[in-house]
Amino acid sequence: MTSGGEDNASSGGVGGAGGVPGGIPGGVEIAPRVVVPESELRFNFSRSSGPGGQNVNKLSTKTRLAVSLALLEARIGPSAMAHLIDLAGPARLTDAGDLTLVCEENRSQQANRRGCLERLRELLVEAMRPRRKRRATRPTRGSKQRRLNSKKQRGDIKRQRGGASHDA
Repeated sequence: MTSGGEDNASSGGVGGAGGVPGGIPGGVEIAPRVVVPESELRFNFSRSSGPGGQNVNKLSTKTRLAVSLALLEARIGPSAMAHLIDLAGPARLTDAGDLTLVCEENRSQQANRRGCLERLRELLVEAMRPRRKRRATRPTRGSKQRRLNSKKQRGDIKRQRGGASHDA
């Protein structure tokens, strides 16, 4: 019962190996229709802060994921890339042109690694979502009138502050 279809069904998705339809052999699908080579996802592990007993002092569970912005732009396109940079913010971007994500909520490297990949996936899905175009609107006649009335009232208040020297 070991057919080829069974192997393809179990691989793929976040953290899966090759076998992603239309993907790269040995690639990881980090978002819908976005597959990158596993070698391009650079993970670094260090000691995590917070609770965890002796685990905190012994194991390096804090996970930092770095992925090249140029690689992502080639996969998602320039307009989605501009939105991704806005979403990520300057703290997650490096001078070397990488996007970095950190996860240290869990007590295991594997869980934090999955957490980093999930955060990257959420960022990419949000960046690739089509933006709704702004429809230009004009102020209504009533809103213009209210604005002018409030400006007149403000001017009257300011005019009353001075002495009798303001004869206009």
